[in-house]
Amino acid sequence: MKEFDSATQSLIEQALVKQQQQLEDDKKLVQQLSGIYDQKTIAEVLRKISVTDWCRESLNRWINGKGAQKPLTEIESNVLRKMLPQPPECHSDYKFRFIDLFAGIGGIRKGFEDIGGQCVFTSEWNKDAVRTYKANWYCDPKEHTFNSDIREITLSENDGITEGEVYKHIDAHIPDHDVLLAGFPCQPFSLAGVSKKNSLGKAHGFECETQGTLFFDVARIIASKRPAIFLLENVKNLKSHDKGKTFKIIMNTLDELGYEVADASITGSDDPKVIDGKNFLPQHRERIVLVGFRRELNLHHGFTLRDINKYFPEKRPSFGELLESSVDKKYILTPALWKYLYNYAKKHQAKGNGFGFGLVDPTNKDSCARTLSARYHKDGSEILIDRGWDKELGEIDFDNEKNQTNRPRRLTPRECARIMGFETPNGPKFKIPVSDTQAYRQFGNSVVVPVFAAVAKLLEPIILKAVKMNKDL
Repeated sequence: MKEFDSATQSLIEQALVKQQQQLEDDKKLVQQLSGIYDQKTIAEVLRKISVTDWCRESLNRWINGKGAQKPLTEIESNVLRKMLPQPPECHSDYKFRFIDLFAGIGGIRKGFEDIGGQCVFTSEWNKDAVRTYKANWYCDPKEHTFNSDIREITLSENDGITEGEVYKHIDAHIPDHDVLLAGFPCQPFSLAGVSKKNSLGKAHGFECETQGTLFFDVARIIASKRPAIFLLENVKNLKSHDKGKTFKIIMNTLDELGYEVADASITGSDDPKVIDGKNFLPQHRERIVLVGFRRELNLHHGFTLRDINKYFPEKRPSFGELLESSVDKKYILTPALWKYLYNYAKKHQAKGNGFGFGLVDPTNKDSCARTLSARYHKDGSEILIDRGWDKELGEIDFDNEKNQTNRPRRLTPRECARIMGFETPNGPKFKIPVSDTQAYRQFGNSVVVPVFAAVAKLLEPIILKAVKMNKDL
């Protein structure tokens, strides 16, 4: 009997340990999801598959240790795990490592993951963008680091610290990688030599001329980690900012760091570094793309971004094909807003200005939208979908029933995801865990995904060559 009691007690203790481990695992899972979705959404999902009365309040109390924790059933746990992104096919057998700086919602990342890359570090400061990023891109807790403010890594706001200390700190916090990706924001550059006022000692030229800008932080990481290849992205106007001085500083900095930038000597309207998204999707969206190769590796010979045309789609999807079959009426302009936008455009047209709304005919297969901007949530004016208002009336009769019934509408966030290339109408859905306002901002600040997927394909053989060279060293 004593042996029976001892065995039973042992089983009970094992069961309690197992139960406690499950509770801890469940809590970690819900906490991870709470960093992406609001707790009301998580509770609604649980209620659909459970007899337990889940609610936002009970989840919140549970996570914060203020209430009794309910163990998740196997079904509940499986459903919640499927709300998280799954590892890409190449995860267990990746070909190279890359980092994703100023990542936004991951528009540049996708192309490099598709060619076998593993993302080992992401930096993005906007909390809502981070939610969308984490909802869609797998971040291995053992292999990946997430950072919010890159300046905490580069110590760019710390006075009284030497270059050596800076680079040592960067090296300790950013994993080694083969490719650096950065869609850095364009901030004003100063030629005043601000760093003379700090205590960096003998600073490199870029330390003098780019300090105070976020490009400066990218430069410090490149200087410290020495990736074989980098890709930097920015708006086309970066070339003309401050009468070209900003771009000159950037190019001089990259040269000083020991990198060859593809097509560096080419300027003017035929510059292959400026790529228009309209070659892939029906949206006019020009971005400057700087691809750099570490000079000592001699990887750059023969590479040009002109070759991106190899990856232009044979048939670009039409604007109408990207639209949802039915949308909520909230996306239709109100009578007051439609009248305001029309009169505003008419006023500026009379003055000879080009300001006004951009109306796109979804029945025209050649229609190409204007550039989607981060301000799209305000009125949607740059891309309005024509729903059949009577253009032949000339002077719009806003009391006309047809013009009221067929008022234009703005894109839905789902349609924005499509026009930016994050998803296709028949493919997997890009997860949008944020409000419409935040979604519009995020897509408006992002890149046309197929553009950078094409650049990644162009770079693939060179990246693999760089990885082999590194292994042979």
